[in-house]
Amino acid sequence: MINYVKRQDLNVAKYDECIENSIQSNIYGFSWYLDIVADNWAVLVLDDYQAVMPIPIRKKYGIKYVYPPFWLLELGIFSLDDCIDFKLFFDFLFKKFKAVETRLNTDNEVKEKAGFLIDKQMQMVSIKENYETVFEGYRKDRKKDLRKAEKANLVEKWNESPANLIQLFKDNVGKRTPYITNKDYLVLEELIKTCIKKGVGEMLSIYNKENALVASGFFLKHQHKVTILVSSTDFKHRKNGENTFLIDRAIFKYQQKFDLFHFGGSSMDSIAKFFLSFGAETFNYQQIKFNKLPWFIKIFKG
Repeated sequence: MINYVKRQDLNVAKYDECIENSIQSNIYGFSWYLDIVADNWAVLVLDDYQAVMPIPIRKKYGIKYVYPPFWLLELGIFSLDDCIDFKLFFDFLFKKFKAVETRLNTDNEVKEKAGFLIDKQMQMVSIKENYETVFEGYRKDRKKDLRKAEKANLVEKWNESPANLIQLFKDNVGKRTPYITNKDYLVLEELIKTCIKKGVGEMLSIYNKENALVASGFFLKHQHKVTILVSSTDFKHRKNGENTFLIDRAIFKYQQKFDLFHFGGSSMDSIAKFFLSFGAETFNYQQIKFNKLPWFIKIFKG
């Protein structure tokens, strides 16, 4: 039986144990992560935490709805075995909320077609082998970029201040994404600091020969996988393979201890093409988008 459990009533130990040991385990499902990135959240719990579905919640005009927080790449259903009845969770979710927008994860293989499910893609590359083997999978343009980076004397520095990355992101990517608010950046800073403190995240910064920050990224580490949570380059300095060098240096470091390198994912062709040029493959996941609000409320939902 599925129960709706509010955050304050959650058995945190059992919940986090389910996330850790689940087939679909990822870092985004842990209680501490959701406490940082979500305004509020609850959980659909199957039996005695045999499976859980965390759901971030907002309230507007007196109506609660499920929304996708920033800095959270996957979520979905986490289970201790692979016999999941997705319909049970979906039916409960849609009875409880009239508006739902949330992501499942790459291990939630929903085979039934449904109008509320939207197909999305993300890219990952296997780094089980040694660096030389991974490097051989790079396409010519990535190898060319790395030769440029070497000639330009780019330098990598690990675990600098998160403020440097956030400012770089604001000044570049952020100008193209004005819907990211100052509050979202404060959440990101708290998240990065917490992940570093817990030993599950690391910062990488790339400097040019003039000692200017030209690229930076934050990487999440969980079990066998490393993921780019957020990254940016300086758009004024992109002629010497700065972004390629950033990713390559991370792959070089992490291939010794991890099996998969997750690029954070994109369904945009140009970005996906760049990730694929590192020898990555495309993996599918699904997004839930369900809205049964009256027409006069729909237009105000945000």
